[in-house]
Amino acid sequence: MAEVTIDGKSLTLDQVALVAQDKGVAVTIAPEGEEAVRASREAVEALLQRGDVVYGVTTGFGAFKDRQIGPEQREALQRNILRSHAAGVGAPLSEAATRAMMLVRANTLARGFSGVRPETLAALVALLNRGICPVVPSQGSVGASGDLAPLAHMALVLIGEGEAWYGGERLPGGEALKRAGLQPVTLGAKEGLALTNGTALMAAVGGLATVAAENAVAVADIAGALSLEALEGSAQPFDARLHAARPHPRQIDCAAYIRRLLEASEFLRPAGGSPADPARVQDAYSLRCIPQVHGAVRDAVAYARWAIEIELNSATDNPLVFWDGEEPVALSGGNFHGALMALAMDTLAVALADLGNISERRVNRMVDERINDGLLPPFLTARGGVNSGFMLAHVTAAALASENKTLAHPASVDTIPTSANVEDHVSMGAAAARQAAEVLGNVETILAIELFAAAQAIDFRRARAGRSLRLGRGTAPVYDRVRAAVPFLEEDAVMAPLIEAVRALVTSGELSRLAAEALSRSN
Repeated sequence: MAEVTIDGKSLTLDQVALVAQDKGVAVTIAPEGEEAVRASREAVEALLQRGDVVYGVTTGFGAFKDRQIGPEQREALQRNILRSHAAGVGAPLSEAATRAMMLVRANTLARGFSGVRPETLAALVALLNRGICPVVPSQGSVGASGDLAPLAHMALVLIGEGEAWYGGERLPGGEALKRAGLQPVTLGAKEGLALTNGTALMAAVGGLATVAAENAVAVADIAGALSLEALEGSAQPFDARLHAARPHPRQIDCAAYIRRLLEASEFLRPAGGSPADPARVQDAYSLRCIPQVHGAVRDAVAYARWAIEIELNSATDNPLVFWDGEEPVALSGGNFHGALMALAMDTLAVALADLGNISERRVNRMVDERINDGLLPPFLTARGGVNSGFMLAHVTAAALASENKTLAHPASVDTIPTSANVEDHVSMGAAAARQAAEVLGNVETILAIELFAAAQAIDFRRARAGRSLRLGRGTAPVYDRVRAAVPFLEEDAVMAPLIEAVRALVTSGELSRLAAEALSRSN
C-alpha cells in the first residue's frame, strides 16, 4: 500500500494529488510531527493556566474578539464555531478536492503551531484512511480568515455532525463515523478555531488544478504540433537559434519539445515556402507562436506550483502558539490571508484561458478552407452541405474559449469587508481557485476538440497525398491513441460522446505519457 507521511514541513503537491485521487493511500503522521503537535498543545495548556487572554481561546471570534469566554464555556465555544461557520452553499466540492483539503489541513496542524491535541489530528487523518469524505459546499469563503465555511463543514464530521460520503452513501456525520468504527471528537480549547482557520481549500483546489494544468500544457504542445502537421506548417519557427535570442527558459523548453515531437514528420512544408507558393512563407500566429504563448503559460503554471508547495507546509491559522524559551506565547497575525493563493490562481486562470484561445484558433484554421488555402475540405467533411462535419465542434470550442474570458476576471481584485469591518480586506482566494479549476476544465475540452479535428485533418492529408505520410516521432502515438478512441467521420455523427472520449484521454494523462515514452525511446 502506498503511504504518505505528514510532518508539516515536506508535503508535496504530487502527494496531495495522490491522496486526493486514491483512497488506498495510507496517511501517517511522522514522529517529529506528533512531537511538534504535543509541544504546541502544552503551550496552549500553559497559556490557559497562566490566565492569558488569547484570541479564540478565551475570547469570542471576529467582531466578538472583545467578549471574554470563561473556562466553563470553552468547549461550547469550539463546538459552536463549527456549527455557526458551517454556512456554505452551492454544489459540494468533489471528493478529490475534499480529500486534498483534509490532507492540507492535517499537514498544517502537524507543523506544530496550531495547538491541537495529538488525538484530534489523528482523528482527522483517520477520516482519510477510513474513506470518510465530508460533504463540503463549494461556496462561502472570502479567503480570510482563510476558508472558514468549507473547513467548518469538514470539521463538523469529526464531532459527529454535518454530512459525509461513506461507502457510496451520503450519511449524517455521526452515522458515517459509526459505520467506519470511529468515535466523535470532543474539542478542547482552540481546536475548533485551528480546524477552521486557514487556506486549505484554496491550496487544495488550486493545487489539484495546477497538477492538471501541467498535464494540459503538455497536451497543448502535442495538439499544437499535430495541428501544425495537419495544416502543413513550417518547423522553422521552432529553430533553437530563434529562441536563444529571446532566452525565456520555458519558451526555449517548449520550442525544443515541439521540435522533438515533430522529428521525422513528412507533414511539414519546407522552410521558407517556395517561389510557387509565396503566400505561405510564414504561418499564422496560432502555429508560429506556439512556444511564445505556451511557454508563457508554462511560466504561470510553474509559479502556481511554487506558491502552493510553500503554502502546503505553512501554518495558516490564527493565533499561532510558540515556546519563547521556557514561556509559551500566542501570536495573533494574518497567515490565514489568501492573497498569495488568490494571485497565483488568478494568474493561472488567465494563462489557461489564453491556452484555450490559441487552441481554438488552430481548430478554426482547420475547419475554414479559406484560411487553410483549400488544404482541407470545409469543416473537415468530404460532402459538405448534407454533412456539417466539425462546424459545431468548433462552435463549442469557441463558446468555451469565450466563457473562459469571463471566468478569468481576477477574483483577487475584489474585496468585501466582513465581520463588522474587523475583516476589512479579504482575498477571494477560494473563488480564484474555483475559477482556475473551471477554466482548466474548459481548456481540456478545447484541447480534446483540437486533437479530434487534427486527427480528421491528418486523414484527409493522407488521402490527398495518396499514401500514409509519416507523422512526427511524438505525435504519431498520440494520433494512434485518438484514432483508437474515435473514428474518422465519413458522415455526420453525434459529436458530444466523441469529444468526451478524447477529453478523457486528455485528462487521464495518457496522451502526454505516450508522447514522452516515444521520445524517450528515440534518445
